[in-house]
Amino acid sequence: MTKAHVDKGSPLAVFRDPEAVTVVGASADPAKWGYWLARGALKGAHRRRVYLVNARGTEIEGQRSYRSVQELPDAPGLVVLCVPAAAVPQVVTEALAKGARGFLGITAGIDRVLGREGAERDLARQIRAHGARMVGPNCLGIYDASTDLQLAWGEFSPGSLGIVSQSGQLGSELANLAADCGLGVSRFVSVGNQVDVTAEEALADLLHHEATRVVALYLESFADGRRMIATLRALRAAGKHTILLTVGASEASRRAAQSHTGALTSALDVVDAACRAAGVIRVDTPAQLVDVAQLVLSAPLPAGPRVAVVGDSGGQGAVAADLAGGHGLRVEQLAEASRQRLAEMLPPDAGLSNPIDLAGAGEQDLTTYARVVDTLLADPAVDAVTLTGYFGSYGADTPSIAGREQEVARSVAEAARRHRKPVVLHSMCRQSETIDLLRRLGVPAYHTVEAATASLASATRLVAQPGRELATPPRRAWPHALDGYLAARKLLAEVGVRFPPAIAVSTTSEVVAAAGQLRAPYVLKADWVAHKTEVGGVVLGLADADTAAKAFEEMSARLGPGRYVLEELDRRTDTVEMIVGARRDSTFGPLVMVGAGGVQAELFRDVAWELAPVDPDTAAAMLQRLRSHALLTGWRGRPAVDVAELIRTVVAVSTLICELPECDELELNPVRVGPDGVVAVDALVIRGSPHDSQEDR
Repeated sequence: MTKAHVDKGSPLAVFRDPEAVTVVGASADPAKWGYWLARGALKGAHRRRVYLVNARGTEIEGQRSYRSVQELPDAPGLVVLCVPAAAVPQVVTEALAKGARGFLGITAGIDRVLGREGAERDLARQIRAHGARMVGPNCLGIYDASTDLQLAWGEFSPGSLGIVSQSGQLGSELANLAADCGLGVSRFVSVGNQVDVTAEEALADLLHHEATRVVALYLESFADGRRMIATLRALRAAGKHTILLTVGASEASRRAAQSHTGALTSALDVVDAACRAAGVIRVDTPAQLVDVAQLVLSAPLPAGPRVAVVGDSGGQGAVAADLAGGHGLRVEQLAEASRQRLAEMLPPDAGLSNPIDLAGAGEQDLTTYARVVDTLLADPAVDAVTLTGYFGSYGADTPSIAGREQEVARSVAEAARRHRKPVVLHSMCRQSETIDLLRRLGVPAYHTVEAATASLASATRLVAQPGRELATPPRRAWPHALDGYLAARKLLAEVGVRFPPAIAVSTTSEVVAAAGQLRAPYVLKADWVAHKTEVGGVVLGLADADTAAKAFEEMSARLGPGRYVLEELDRRTDTVEMIVGARRDSTFGPLVMVGAGGVQAELFRDVAWELAPVDPDTAAAMLQRLRSHALLTGWRGRPAVDVAELIRTVVAVSTLICELPECDELELNPVRVGPDGVVAVDALVIRGSPHDSQEDR
């Protein structure tokens, strides 16, 4: 084998192509981990020194073993720890003394067995102090096809899919699912407990790994989220798309929040915002991840969401069209020129608009499939083709025509290459020679139409979200005495947010005096109360000074003395109430949100999140994702509101939370957006501890 290029200067090079591998806990018993690790290590014996350590000195796979690391004749290189947890500290100490450069920790439960929380991290510090690194512990292992490095349970087929997984077994499942559809693995890293080498470092190490073309990533926690985003963006810039599988990954987003803004956050809202910033896509299951990887690895990516659906059954074509539309793809009627060309090759009762029903033409002449697909791909208004139904089954069911079906498959694949557009196959046949051929030729094939349409939609989203640079605004000093509504108003007004005129009051006489300076009708508010409506801390529509004074006396009697606010009521008509907020996530840093606002904001939960800060284009895209977006552009004859000013407000709030590292949350609710501009009529700023902010790293 030709030795692959490996950057020996990389701090993780020892986990890619070590000069030596030492398996401590090697075993001759195929039922034990030590056997599979020893067996895998020996597969690379032509490339590196391999030492096996077994307490009894047992011969393993024809190779002698040593009773301890101390008996080794040379430096152990990469040491695989597959011994009982209690023995791990001694093995680490002995291996470091012999010059070990890396450790792969398979062993689990070290803290528990040693009876000391933090024992694993102490080992990691000891290893780092000697200039070595550690993957794990509690991991399933590593594999690199380019360097014949296999230190994991099971077998791997070489290919182009890099797998980085926080769960070893789930990572192994991904590798197995990939093999089922003809995909191989370029590198596999089970990061385990990440006491030293992190998932982010394992991802960064794939940047220059030539064999890896797509990355499958499973994470349960993201640690330094902004750094992870930067690494994922770098992978994309290097031409390596990442597909993420996760489960409620941002612990901070699940905490109780003081504002509507926090209550309207879910863990996956935060992760999805991070995915958009990083230019990656998230899926829900291992099978979905591999389905999408098959398309991204083998086919041209779709330039847009317009898909033509071809079925040799009207029912299957209709189902495929419905599913595609449900995933956000556009199944639009074909142009007249395309319909005319299809009419020339299909029976009179064929469906020609979209979806296209072949009406039996495929059975009469298999080449019809290729000619129809070629015609559709040539249409500039078609970005991709989904072929659904029986194709792929002909040769399996009728072997005499298998060769003919495969020739048609080659023509379909050639058309996809020539037009540089993807063709996605849903076949009733789970596996056949034609399906295998199509996959090899760059046409992803799926046994369910759900998988075919969902994968195409995911690839379309991948193209549509290229990621974005997260700016770092300059910090500003925290304002003194920032407590209550009036102080929040003052801070937000400095960044361009408009509020109604208001005056602070604390006595009945001050209310009467303030009423003389403001225009009725008025609003009376308790300045210090966050959720005013819930405790009766706001009264609207006060017609005159006497009414305002009576409202003050009643409210202050209930809520007690303090600072109150008399404010002009925003009387504009044709307004839409929105909420604009921002909060700080301990994993991903500042976030900004916009959505349908008012007292029912939490009921409707129609919100869009992004990592802050955002630019005007990103803020506009947030608004377009809302179900309530139509209310902003004019609904049932009502005038359109000032969307541009609302966008400026979202940008300003997103920037402000980045400028104030002590700020945990900001909220404007409701924000009344009318044809003549934006007026915020309530504001909340919550201060937390100063943050060592992720976004500044």
